[in-house]
Amino acid sequence: MSSAVHVPPDPAIGSAAAPRTRVRVTMLALLSVAVLINYLDRAVLGIAAPSIRQDFGLDAALMGVVFSAFSWTYFLAQIPGGVLLDRYGNRVIYFFALAFWSLFTLLHSIASGFMMLVVFRCGLGLSEAPCFPANSNIVGMWFPRSERARAIGVYTAAEYVGLGFLTPGLFWILASFGWHALFITTGTVGLAFAVVWWFGYREPYESKSANAAELDYIRQGGGLVGRSTKGTKFEPRLIRELFRHRQMWGLCLGQFSVYSTFVFFLTWFPTYLATERHMGWIKVGFFTSLPYIAGFFGILFAGWWSDSMLRRGVSLNTARKLPVITGLVFASTIVLCNWVSSDWLVIAILSLAFFAQSMSSSGWSALSEVTPPGLLGLVGGLFNASANFSGIVIPLVIGFIVQATGSFVWALAFVGAVALFGAVSWIFIIGDLRPIPMSQPQQQPATA
Repeated sequence: MSSAVHVPPDPAIGSAAAPRTRVRVTMLALLSVAVLINYLDRAVLGIAAPSIRQDFGLDAALMGVVFSAFSWTYFLAQIPGGVLLDRYGNRVIYFFALAFWSLFTLLHSIASGFMMLVVFRCGLGLSEAPCFPANSNIVGMWFPRSERARAIGVYTAAEYVGLGFLTPGLFWILASFGWHALFITTGTVGLAFAVVWWFGYREPYESKSANAAELDYIRQGGGLVGRSTKGTKFEPRLIRELFRHRQMWGLCLGQFSVYSTFVFFLTWFPTYLATERHMGWIKVGFFTSLPYIAGFFGILFAGWWSDSMLRRGVSLNTARKLPVITGLVFASTIVLCNWVSSDWLVIAILSLAFFAQSMSSSGWSALSEVTPPGLLGLVGGLFNASANFSGIVIPLVIGFIVQATGSFVWALAFVGAVALFGAVSWIFIIGDLRPIPMSQPQQQPATA
């Protein structure tokens, strides 16, 4: 112990005894690769959809059901997945999630009809359910508050690396080898990375690479580096108590809206370009990647902007909420595509909308500010369940709108309106970002 006069620790300084290690950056890199694979496995169906519809004779409404099926089980498994994370930790649960979602992706390649596709999509959704609550857990453990928005920005940007920069390659695989090869490729990559995760990831209290200076820096900045961050016992009353507070309702309604625009891009966007805009497959492959590339920069900008405001002394409410609200407002500009004819102008509008949508994804940084101790997995599960309820609703609604009207005009109007509703939720319902009060302690005593 130091004999110096005690002053409040400054997490930006860290320990003077030894240079801080940067193991948290390695953990973030592992997390980012996992997220990249996660979203490739979700999105590959959107790329394959026109070919699958032709092979299996599926109309727009049935294809909407296939798109939606992923989110049926993903939504239902969010709370159980969050509870498992609070109980058993990130490393074990993430490993099994990676292995099983990659296996179900691989199984898509042997689908022979509508029902098999639905079953495999449900398996994929069930397996991926714990991942985003785990992502929030990992950042909350490994990063001080001053670095969290950027860390969330980095792993969220990884979604768009795969979807943006790798999409032309996926269209090339589709054109050269058929849609079955898309699922074989992405599923195999995921199974291989599950092994890398198992040997590479550790919680802060397990790590033999992070030195005391880094762990002190994380702890002093509000990170949860101790073993006591595990072991919460789930009780149904916890959910009831959380939803007695408008913060929880506002976060969930807002996240439903945030994810709705993303769901459109993840599912119907390639079909929109091919059928509504009559683009050839080469152009579709190229144009599809551009909004995702815009999204890559959008989430990085939001993370930088949020943390930068916090460092300059802007209030926590403004720093965490303003990027989300701005993103939702500008995401609603997707509706402008209904009044332009130029392909390039359409893609410019869609890229702006997706840049903005990805900014709104920075709302994950608010979770650690409102979550009661020991419930980050549960709150993250509820937050992500709300997002992925839109994954159930949006593909179905768009499918039925397109089936009924023969165009995407009202579908785009619907997506834009949902984005504006999300902005209203973040402005008026959430209120101040402060820990939700609970009637009893949630954490079990720390174990040795």
